[in-house]
Amino acid sequence: AQTKKKLYLCRVKKIIPYISVITAMLIWAGSGIAVKEALVVFTPLTLIVLRFTIAVILMLSIGLIFRQNEIVGLQPIQRKDIPLFLLGGLFQPFLYFIFETYTYQTFDSPTIAEALLSTQPVIAPIFAFVLLREKVTRNNIIGILLSTAGMLMLLMMGNGVLAIGNGKGVALALLTVSMSVSYSVILRRIPARYSPLSIVFYVQSISLILFYIVWGISGEASTLSAIGDGLWAMGKAPWAVIYLAVFSSVAAFVLFCYTVRQIGVTRANIFNNIRPVFTAILMWVIFGEVLPVWKLVGIAVIIIGLFVSEKKDKQ
Repeated sequence: AQTKKKLYLCRVKKIIPYISVITAMLIWAGSGIAVKEALVVFTPLTLIVLRFTIAVILMLSIGLIFRQNEIVGLQPIQRKDIPLFLLGGLFQPFLYFIFETYTYQTFDSPTIAEALLSTQPVIAPIFAFVLLREKVTRNNIIGILLSTAGMLMLLMMGNGVLAIGNGKGVALALLTVSMSVSYSVILRRIPARYSPLSIVFYVQSISLILFYIVWGISGEASTLSAIGDGLWAMGKAPWAVIYLAVFSSVAAFVLFCYTVRQIGVTRANIFNNIRPVFTAILMWVIFGEVLPVWKLVGIAVIIIGLFVSEKKDKQ
């Protein structure tokens, strides 16, 4: 009986990282809808500052209350680890958000931009192997190619715009993706003594300081009173900000951090290809957007690719 119980707990423990990353991707898939609602009231930079300010305060409160918890406890940073946290805060969300914004501005077609920004699973194995010596298996490669093909079907087929032809936009997209993957590498480098919430809290606190500096230079900080008016405004904007702060900036980041530290950079980043799947489903459920056959095929190919990528190679 004890052996069966241990086997059961072992299986459950192996499944938890995958549940975590899928939940994170589902939350992030809904972020685009929330951002659209929030931007009705706030400017992009003000929205970023507001959501991460709420997120950092929330994480600080949770971390201090549950200090002894191995997942959401808050531990102090040791001096030798400060450079890792500084790099993490610089890469994401700070530089990632900046490069992402300019990428969308550069392309006339948001579909092309989204397709290029969804290449993380292709870039991640290169960074993981070079910087971490993380093993990349044959099934990982096959799964990445399959899920990426399905993602491209989902994003690009039926939109009538397949030509990229924008060197600056491609460069910005690659920089954006590189920032995200570099952040994942940092998560693996940070010692295991820090809880996922501690890591996300310190990284986002550093990013928030940088965002405040940019916000102050931009002059948007002079409209500080507009934040209060916006939060009390009628409509969906307040709820959108809460969703972005609590779920997108705290829950999803902590869940993704936990997964990366459990299964590695390559395998965790493959799940970025499932975000367009969740976005398509949410648009269908919330707005009644039609799901054509080719989108359903793309969803199926992505899911097959994810299963293949996580299957162990035969020795």
